[in-house]
Amino acid sequence: MHAPLLTPLESRLLDAWQRDFPLFPEPWPEVAAAAGTSPAAALAAVANLIETGLASRLGAVVRPNTAGASTLAALVCRPTEVSELGPVVSAEAGVNHNYEREHARLPLWFVVTEADEPAVAATLNRIGTATGRPVLALPLEREYRIDLGFALGGACLGTAGPHRAGSRMAALPAAIGKVSAADRVLLAAIEDGLPLVERPYRAVAERLGLSETAVLARLAAMVAGGAIKRFGIIVRHRPLGWRANAMVVFDAPADAVDDLADLFLDEPAVTLLYRRRPAPPLWPYRLYAMIHGRDRGEVGRVIERLVARAGCPLGHEILFSSRCFKQTGARFSRVLEPVS
Repeated sequence: MHAPLLTPLESRLLDAWQRDFPLFPEPWPEVAAAAGTSPAAALAAVANLIETGLASRLGAVVRPNTAGASTLAALVCRPTEVSELGPVVSAEAGVNHNYEREHARLPLWFVVTEADEPAVAATLNRIGTATGRPVLALPLEREYRIDLGFALGGACLGTAGPHRAGSRMAALPAAIGKVSAADRVLLAAIEDGLPLVERPYRAVAERLGLSETAVLARLAAMVAGGAIKRFGIIVRHRPLGWRANAMVVFDAPADAVDDLADLFLDEPAVTLLYRRRPAPPLWPYRLYAMIHGRDRGEVGRVIERLVARAGCPLGHEILFSSRCFKQTGARFSRVLEPVS
């Protein structure tokens, strides 16, 4: 496998700014200082990362169910049907992620984000009708580990160390509520990323008829409150070398899931860890761990460590991702309510 063609400057920027991008009127001087370059060079390098497809945008990763409603879902079908049915699922505007995963009964997995739970249910119903296949809805019940970045400076993914993007897991606020209708308008304005200009927040403010100060204050409040779980450069992990990823699901008793999650949080290579509502009898699993690695062997070794940490026999399934049909940020422009 060939290493991604990153310049040293691009690597430094990705390591430093996949989260905690400065919420200042002029962010680029701080970005540049951390990377040892000029503001103009830092801006140009981030623009090149996006243009070449190594990053998708500069902006916010929003916590599920804070600016609308969302669920993970799976389509009950045969793997031989995925090529036909995958584009049908992706055609729904509310689907923002859609992956083929290696599984005999549930090979197509997708995320639906809409304005509210009835709208999510309506989208799932349309997908079921359009495909002629049952849909399993697997809504989030608890989030244990928030989205991590991908450290490029020689450390493995998620390893503690100096790489800001991959090392920190911010503590979740005690209570994370829904964002306001006005904040959904702001999230919609940056859903494709911040403008790559010297004063990006002023450009957003002018588009919305707001002050730059107001835009910065509202973004900072959403970060502090947990609605925005990461604000920075959003990378595309496959072009950067993390070619293997697996969703591992564990069949743990309901009263043991939280304790098991605590054990798994000690494994830095687990990039996401969630509790979801099961859908028995077909899908009894409650605990979901996402693991990214540079190859399948690396991911497999992490899974072996997780099973060993459990300390007892634990039913689980491993679903490697094999094809991406759709991957975008949530489209908040679709979930807006009228703002008075």
